[in-house]
Amino acid sequence: MDISVKAPAKINLTLDVLHKRPDGYHDLEMVMTTVDLADRIDLTETSGGIRLESTSGFVPFDDRNLAYRAAALIKERFGIQKGVHILIHKHVPVAAGLAGGSSDAAATLRGLNTMWDLGLSPEELGDLGLALGSDVPFCVRGGTAIARGRGEKLTPLSPPPPCWVVLAKPPHGVSTAEVFQALDMRKIAERPNLEGMLKAIDQGDFPSVCSHLSNVLEGVTMPAYPKVRFLKERMVSFGADGVLMSGSGPTVFGLVKKESVVRRVVNGLRGFCRQVYAVRMLGGLEGSPLE
Repeated sequence: MDISVKAPAKINLTLDVLHKRPDGYHDLEMVMTTVDLADRIDLTETSGGIRLESTSGFVPFDDRNLAYRAAALIKERFGIQKGVHILIHKHVPVAAGLAGGSSDAAATLRGLNTMWDLGLSPEELGDLGLALGSDVPFCVRGGTAIARGRGEKLTPLSPPPPCWVVLAKPPHGVSTAEVFQALDMRKIAERPNLEGMLKAIDQGDFPSVCSHLSNVLEGVTMPAYPKVRFLKERMVSFGADGVLMSGSGPTVFGLVKKESVVRRVVNGLRGFCRQVYAVRMLGGLEGSPLE
């Protein structure tokens, strides 16, 4: 049995860190949404074991890979004797703040749930996925949501107003763990206006969505990686309507309403950055995981 599953990237429209928890994680409050830049996961049932391959040489092929660990978790939890070959067609940049690895893991969970007829609900898959990473529960469901706690407490939202999303990733990656270790809660100068963002989304008010973009981790990542700040400033100067760093970085995204402006932003950025993408906002739930 062969199954192909789409694994879309996400961006954070807002990201706030509320406090550090006793377990060492941080309590977060984020508005996340999916964009039309996606990996594809091909799953093929085998007689036993897990084998992973990828079109990218930048991802590990063993249990350091979240998709591999997702398959191992499913096999262990449900006593599955059969194996699986996982082929990741990689399009989402690695270590980019776009949840590429988490989305691959979520897609693997959804696909194996279908392949092995486990009958798990999205909520149950999300609970499983939390053991793999904080973004996995959101990636299981996709769409647009408020994510709280470590990221597992999800409140679905209406899709944001449709627009183009220009993504620019510098050549270096960023370690999410290192960014959170360097975060000083006392130095967070300005926090997101969550209610303002929710109202903007609910009313389909694109200018207001743009004006409420906010990410407290910019204050950590940008001083450590000046290219991130540079890309953000360039994207603004080229005419993007709203610009923000996604997640812990280093990818910067710009929301753009007019296609003519998209071309100007993309062409301008390609003079400074090799990995530039122009995609559409998805925003709605993915529905069936199968292509």
